[in-house]
Amino acid sequence: MRRQIIRLLLSLLLIPPVIAMVLGWLVAPAFLHPIRRPLTPDLVQQADASLGQTGVYRETFDVRAPDGILLRGWKVRAAHPNGSWILLFHGVADNRMGVIEHALILLRAGYSVTLMDARAHGESEGPIGTYGWLERNDTRAMIDALVAAEHPAHIFALGESMGAGIALQSAGVDPRIEAVVAEASFASLREASYDYAGLQKYPWLGKTLFAPGAWVMLARGQSLAGFRAAGVSPEHAVAARAFPVLLICDAADTVLPCRHSEKIYAAARGPKSLWVVPGAFHTAALGFARVEFKRRVLQFFADPTVVPIHKMSTEDNTDNSSAPSAVPLSKVLLPASVAGLRLDSRMRSSLRTRSSFTAGCALAPGSVL
Repeated sequence: MRRQIIRLLLSLLLIPPVIAMVLGWLVAPAFLHPIRRPLTPDLVQQADASLGQTGVYRETFDVRAPDGILLRGWKVRAAHPNGSWILLFHGVADNRMGVIEHALILLRAGYSVTLMDARAHGESEGPIGTYGWLERNDTRAMIDALVAAEHPAHIFALGESMGAGIALQSAGVDPRIEAVVAEASFASLREASYDYAGLQKYPWLGKTLFAPGAWVMLARGQSLAGFRAAGVSPEHAVAARAFPVLLICDAADTVLPCRHSEKIYAAARGPKSLWVVPGAFHTAALGFARVEFKRRVLQFFADPTVVPIHKMSTEDNTDNSSAPSAVPLSKVLLPASVAGLRLDSRMRSSLRTRSSFTAGCALAPGSVL
């Protein structure tokens, strides 16, 4: 009887890791081939209408990457340009339209922007996405083309999810990117794999019983793609080069929880700030706290070097009266108010949420990494 109980317990302990390994092997190819969100005529028409209301117009901005693939996108000059350009990076399984709202905020403030489809996304070429390994070289080619055509006074970057990771890794190897705003970035490909293995709800399972699934997925993925998974790490990028970063993490994010941004914050050597947005889901800071998002981002880009390097815990209340509906926010960790910004006495966040889900390995636009 005792032996049977021991056998049963061993089976219960061994079966989940074995199943996870099999699933990790099967998932690896899909991980490298995210679903493409097509840039439809309707989306282009929406973009033109939004840009037109701001008094600006898009131009085609196609760039040839170092490995020969064609990256497609737009560049948009501000109606009253301040000389600075901001590179915008969308999330996985999305396209340039995923950052159109960010573009409108920046354009109204005088920043010109580029909106590119990442490789293997939208209308850009490329058989696989590498989450920063090849994309950082793509960014260098984009900057080369931008500098040759526009002669920008300053170059910054803003990204969300996968795009945030790409922006940070690009800045880590190209000093022409002076500062980065990164929302819901992954700390490293390995760290993100634990969240997937834990079904995006139980990362502790991803690091224990289901960890073999994460290991197998990464091992097979890097074998198929020809790059080192360990080399895909925004956390390492901010440690390799000191540059100002504004990190934004969404408190209710189960896709890439706040521990990712916290790890990046701890590793960053340059001026740094971490803003935790209470109640916000994955990449939903702009929807939950639009006024505060705009204020923090514009203040950061106005002078990134004055961002405090320390954290602080306080109660930050922001009036978000432009949102359709609002609820008061409770006390929350809001480290390093940007550039000595005076904190308002009340804070409200809109309930406009951004959906985020996965179905097997079919990734929803902007939902993962």
